[in-house]
Amino acid sequence: MAKFLTTTGVSFHLEQLINKANENLILISPFLRINDRIKQLLEDKNRLKMDIRVIYGKNELQPEENNWLKSMQFIRTSFCKDLHAKCYLNEKEAIITSMNLYAFSEVNNNEMGIYIEKEKDAEIYKDVLEEAKRLIRISDEIRISVEKTDKTNKIEKENSVNSKSQNKSNGGYCIRCRADLKLNSEHPLCFNCFKAWEKYGNPEYEEKYCHACGKESTTTIEKPFCYNCYKKT
Repeated sequence: MAKFLTTTGVSFHLEQLINKANENLILISPFLRINDRIKQLLEDKNRLKMDIRVIYGKNELQPEENNWLKSMQFIRTSFCKDLHAKCYLNEKEAIITSMNLYAFSEVNNNEMGIYIEKEKDAEIYKDVLEEAKRLIRISDEIRISVEKTDKTNKIEKENSVNSKSQNKSNGGYCIRCRADLKLNSEHPLCFNCFKAWEKYGNPEYEEKYCHACGKESTTTIEKPFCYNCYKKT
């Protein structure tokens, strides 16, 4: 049976959908500013030589992102005029959602979506797949050809150095098990703890630690910071 998803659920199931893909992957999103986590998952699938199709309607990629796409041999990118649909699917499951494949959406917007499993909702999954294939057919395949400039390479190196120096201060903690985690108030639980939380999905369930400092504190998935860290953020 199809399952309703909140913002956190969409983000979680999208990562899982990409991670679990074994044969093919279709990502349909008007905007194409891909965050680092999704890039890592797609790079892994590219190494496995999986057929990946990305359909977009508005290109906001910077030169570095264009060249990242160019380096992915098995990711084929197509432009679809007037695209507004957001849909992600592999050979076993699909998500229809309001969330773009766009880093800003996952952090700042309130999203919702529907999760569909082929095994449980075969007819709906088939309809989604057929529409996705139709969009691929009417889209123009784009071959990324932007090259890095010396200035871009210099900026990239500087950003890399700055990133390494900031990693320590940007770290966070899982509010349930205190595992190391990227600081992100929208995702204050690690993968395993989120799976356990999702079983009941109670946003007011009390957890044990502050997401920012890791100290013992009564927190929730909606309020993941202790009082002191909340004031700072």
